[in-house]
Amino acid sequence: IMMIILLSFAIFYVMRYAEKVKKDPSKSLIFDLKKSNEDHFLGTTTQEIPELDSKRKLILWIFGGTFFIMILGVIPWAYKFNITIFEDINSFFLNLPLIGKILGGMVPLGDWWFGEMTTLFLVSAVFVGKVYGMKEKEIVSVFMTGARDLLGVALIVGVSRGITIVMNAGGMTNTVLYWGEQALTGVGSTAFAIISYLFYLPMSFLIPSTSGLATLSMPIMAPMGEFSGLAKSVVVTGYQSASGVLNLLTPTSSVVMGGLAIARVSYTKWLKFVMPLFITFIIMTIALLALGSIM
Repeated sequence: IMMIILLSFAIFYVMRYAEKVKKDPSKSLIFDLKKSNEDHFLGTTTQEIPELDSKRKLILWIFGGTFFIMILGVIPWAYKFNITIFEDINSFFLNLPLIGKILGGMVPLGDWWFGEMTTLFLVSAVFVGKVYGMKEKEIVSVFMTGARDLLGVALIVGVSRGITIVMNAGGMTNTVLYWGEQALTGVGSTAFAIISYLFYLPMSFLIPSTSGLATLSMPIMAPMGEFSGLAKSVVVTGYQSASGVLNLLTPTSSVVMGGLAIARVSYTKWLKFVMPLFITFIIMTIALLALGSIM
């Protein structure tokens, strides 16, 4: 129910803004960038559609195969489905006399994450460049041009995540958790639902990982919620809602910052657009959590 209500309002919010800009383009928050954005996104367009020759078909196969391998790599085959074929293949190659030393600590499909996916895409990019007939300098130049717009994003996300590292290393995160525990001790079910949601908003910034936040806080928050007469499901809903709504604007989110960089929208302009939606989501979520606590 909460998802339907919030999603419906978000669609209404975006469509109303789009309708307003359609009637009067000057109402757009990035109207001052109209000319530069048109030059950037439309300046190199051409009416000619290149022929889909064998070289381009092979590149498409490499592109699709990359995503296929990535999907195979992140599905926990052994852990979830007890399928060990990829681990067996990995062990076979690692035990070979020469190849095993070259491959080193190769991670089997099913245990991949960002490091392995980054390597996969980097290798695929080199393959695509060579198939297209590009020289090494051209491949590096094109790669740097593509990564240029995301360099600022990487710095922002890195610095923002640094706050989390300092907080955790200094034990400050546990202190904040303790303060939250003290503030929620002895309150009623409705007050607990609301206060815990507000507590999870800053905590979601300090601990961007949803699983990490749940691991740290749920052993404390869930029993306290039950003690106040609140169902565990409402506590989990409050935690997940806070984490979700904060991801609309947190600078630690690579999705938000990367999307803004690609769209050439400044973070301040994005805040100006999304802040009314963010505040409305908080108010609506508080009302729904309060309703859920008494049902």
